[in-house]
Amino acid sequence: MRIQLWSYNYAPEPTGIGPVSTVWAEGLSEAGHDVEVVAAHPHYPSPDWGTRALPYRERRNGIPVLRLPLLIGRETAAQRIRQELSFMLAQSAGVPFLGRPDVLVSVSPSFPALLPALVATRLRRVPWVLWLHDLLPDGAAATGLVDEAGPIVRASRWLERASYRAADRIAVLSGPFLDNLLAKGVPREKLELIYDPATRTPPAAPIRRGAGDAPRILSMGNIGHTQGLAPLVATFDRSEAMSAMGARLVITGDGVAAAEVRQAEVNGNVDMLGVVSGERLEEELRSATLALVSQSYDGTEFNLPSKLMNFMAWELPIVAAVNPRSEVARIVNEAGAGWVVDSSRPEEFPRVVATALDDRSALEARAKAAASYARDRFSREGFIARFEKLLREAVAAARPQAGILGSAPSQR
Repeated sequence: MRIQLWSYNYAPEPTGIGPVSTVWAEGLSEAGHDVEVVAAHPHYPSPDWGTRALPYRERRNGIPVLRLPLLIGRETAAQRIRQELSFMLAQSAGVPFLGRPDVLVSVSPSFPALLPALVATRLRRVPWVLWLHDLLPDGAAATGLVDEAGPIVRASRWLERASYRAADRIAVLSGPFLDNLLAKGVPREKLELIYDPATRTPPAAPIRRGAGDAPRILSMGNIGHTQGLAPLVATFDRSEAMSAMGARLVITGDGVAAAEVRQAEVNGNVDMLGVVSGERLEEELRSATLALVSQSYDGTEFNLPSKLMNFMAWELPIVAAVNPRSEVARIVNEAGAGWVVDSSRPEEFPRVVATALDDRSALEARAKAAASYARDRFSREGFIARFEKLLREAVAAARPQAGILGSAPSQR
């Protein structure tokens, strides 16, 4: 198949959707498909690659990538909206210069970028697959980024409904995503649950985590408001139990809430490393005792952090500071991969960490359970196979409707 991936994020971005989109494109290319990527200039989680005023092309690990310019800014709601709209406009301008694929896959976010994809696929009669990593505008409203009753949300709700109607297939990454779309009237036959894979390949040999080393609890990835890290950092940093154990909370990554998180730490028990190299991150994954996955939100669950898959693949037991009814909590409990803390009670976080560190046998058992679960459900091979099947189904279903083989166009 000739496949176009429209993804806001792509390599060399080190965290978030970028690594997942990269694994997707390279995996489908290795499976024999002709893959082309349309992405924004790299910018996430911080603008470390400068800016470009014009589109440009490059190849990354054999994959052709068209890069589109972006008005980069995420510090305020207005800046984030402007950044996403600039990507939407750049995509719209680029559509006439793109070839016609057998299937187009749109990653959301960016949510506004669904509009040019919707128009392009309908005009060109190309099968369209949505790949949802966030439920927008639900997430933007839940975090206060936009006013639920305002014009932006009303326009976004229209685009959401239109996209769900027009899409031939929709890939979602968690059970709550599936339930959310079903409640909005999306037909079940359009939907496919495909978990993101672990994007960092663990070492072949088992990792030996020293029992005598000072405990290290690792958090990685985007530091945004939805991670709710600041109150967790504050309670960890002030915990006498953590100080007595010599435990360190190590945070890699960056984001709009990083300054708030730094201000929450006053006693020197937290190491904020910023965005680190792949080699340094793998050193941290090897030396960590526990992994922290945190989410703080009310109402709709609108994302599933890919760091969970990577931590589990690297045989790290999890402390999940999340909504106990969330998909993260369900996975951790189902896998027997760690401990769950209610994110609305951050004072419980150091207590649960102390309980975990006090039981070496439980740490080892939950680490092994995490790795086993990841091998079964979060492997790259399984991820690519499930997505390839979904794309073939979308193309096959669209052929008698969209005129791909010269048949009559759809009457949808």
